[in-house]
Amino acid sequence: MTLHVTRFDTPLGGMLAAVDGAGAVRLLEFAGPRAEASLARECAADRCERVDGGGRCGPVIDQTAAYFAGERTEFDLPLAPRGTEFQRRVWSELRRIPFGATLSYRELAARLGSPEAVRAVGGANGRNPICIIVPCHRVIGADGSLTGYGGGIERKAKLLALESAQGVLV
Repeated sequence: MTLHVTRFDTPLGGMLAAVDGAGAVRLLEFAGPRAEASLARECAADRCERVDGGGRCGPVIDQTAAYFAGERTEFDLPLAPRGTEFQRRVWSELRRIPFGATLSYRELAARLGSPEAVRAVGGANGRNPICIIVPCHRVIGADGSLTGYGGGIERKAKLLALESAQGVLV
């Protein structure tokens, strides 16, 4: 399988995107060691050929730029995240959290019909390979605190501020 990979800049730093040959998003993370490790796992799992600067990433870049410009509140890209059945259920539920809203890990576990699975939900949320589009940043602690985010708590705070203001991130 061919995996088209590109790095692009956003107001919160560089991002790494990867799409498969059909154009489905497999990875979108803030650039850094975590994103590189995720990409390496992705390629190892499928024995893929990495094509850097692949033009197939254009829709991801365009829609992400529109999100940061305050022009997009929803994404309409095909997604193909790799994960366990439970992780994919969590990621699907994350996509149901409306733009500008937050949900606690406990509330997310309850929505999945497993209120006792708060830690498992947190683990699946932390393994989300497609940030922003699958809005794991919208999940917060039960007390309203900003807890855990692969891109860093400061970025999480800025993403939530962008969404609550529905304006341009500067």
